[in-house]
Amino acid sequence: MTFSPDEIERYARHIVLAEVGGPGQQKLKAARILVIGAGGLGAPVIQYLAAAGVGTIGIVDDDAVSLSNLQRQVIHDTGDIGRLKTESAADAVTRLNPHVATELFPVRLDADNADAILARFDIVADGSDNFATRYRVADRCAAMGKPLVTAAVGRFDGSITTLMPFADTDGVPNPSYRDLFPAPPPDWLLPGCAEAGILGALTGIVGSLQANEVLKLILGIGEPLIGRLLLVDALSMRFETIRYRRRGAQSGSAAPAPST
Repeated sequence: MTFSPDEIERYARHIVLAEVGGPGQQKLKAARILVIGAGGLGAPVIQYLAAAGVGTIGIVDDDAVSLSNLQRQVIHDTGDIGRLKTESAADAVTRLNPHVATELFPVRLDADNADAILARFDIVADGSDNFATRYRVADRCAAMGKPLVTAAVGRFDGSITTLMPFADTDGVPNPSYRDLFPAPPPDWLLPGCAEAGILGALTGIVGSLQANEVLKLILGIGEPLIGRLLLVDALSMRFETIRYRRRGAQSGSAAPAPST
């Protein structure tokens, strides 16, 4: 896999990193990443993956851009109101980096289409806004052997973890999403951002962390957040990490409601 002169200049700050270099940038160019949700979390994830030179980004979202989205969903702008979020996000990717391809899925991920969509990609980043999708994605990624970076935000708080329950770390089986959250909470317990509100910049912080986790997985560098739930408190600007294990061991506390 070769790079054009434009790509060499574009990715120069990556290529000079010993942990990335030319071989790492080739891994990024060959990678196929699925982003579920082109909203508050998906926006920075898509933008930073595209800027990094990830070769193919799949985007799943069945919603259209509305004016109230623009306070946090920064991949869209005023002129995109009324457009499908998948199309708006794809156009933004092309403007940012024409070397990146996009594959669009303007649907809600459900039992009928999940496996066919997930099978096309190497790693999944989930920033969806409902528990049904989050659990479905986590369950199917686990069954299909797909690494999953999942994040959630609510009001002033966020959380992120990386899931690879089909593998082990130092001989110890990795935990799954259901080891952390055995069952979804009642719908009435955790209101979405339309009811509770959300600080727009928080989605940028957590979404950038999510993109960073995906890049680490592609490159095989650093320590992924496997078995660790990173909690972000934007009011105090405090970061805490809770370790969790397979069910039966002590588990971390619940993350904020998924809301983008």
